[in-house]
Amino acid sequence: MTRQGRSQLVLGIILILLGAWFVATKTIPSLGEFADTYFQGPFILMWIGAGLLVLGLLTGNPGMAVPAAIVAGVGGIIWYNTTYAADGQSAWAYMWTLIPGFVGIGSIISGLLGDNPRQNISRGLNSMVVSATLFLIFAAIFGGLNILGKYGPAILLILLGLWLLGRSVWKSFRGGGADA
Repeated sequence: MTRQGRSQLVLGIILILLGAWFVATKTIPSLGEFADTYFQGPFILMWIGAGLLVLGLLTGNPGMAVPAAIVAGVGGIIWYNTTYAADGQSAWAYMWTLIPGFVGIGSIISGLLGDNPRQNISRGLNSMVVSATLFLIFAAIFGGLNILGKYGPAILLILLGLWLLGRSVWKSFRGGGADA
C-alpha cells in the first residue's frame, strides 16, 4: 500500500472512531460526563497531541512525535496555569521555556521509533537540558523559585556554559580535532 493510501486508511479509521465516540457519549450518560470533564479546554490540546502521535505511528512517520509533543505540552502548560497558578497568569513569564524541552521529548520519541535514533536522541537530550536550565533561570527570576538562593540564576548560567563548553571539547576530541 502506498503512503497516501495508508494515510487515507488511517484517516478513515479515525473518522469512524470519532463518529462512534460521539454516538456513545450521547447514548451512555456516564461517558458523556467523562467527555465533559476531559474534552474541554487544555485537554483538547493534549488529545490532539496524542492523536498526532498515533497518526504518525499508523502512517509510519515517527517524525510526527515532535509536533505531537509540542501540542500536548502546550496543552499541559495551559492546564497547569488554569489549575494551579494563583492568578492564572503568573507562570506564563517562564513556562514558555519548556517548549524546547517538548521538542526534545518529541525528538527522543522519534529516535526511539527508529527515525535516525542516535542523532534524534542526542538532540532531544540537549534540547531538554537547555530547556530545563532556562526554565529554572526564568522561574528563579520571575516566579520566586529559590532553589539555589539569590545567586541561583547566575549559578545556573555558569553550569549551562560549562556544559556547553564541555560538550564542545568532547566533540572536538572525539572527532579528532575536526569541527563536529
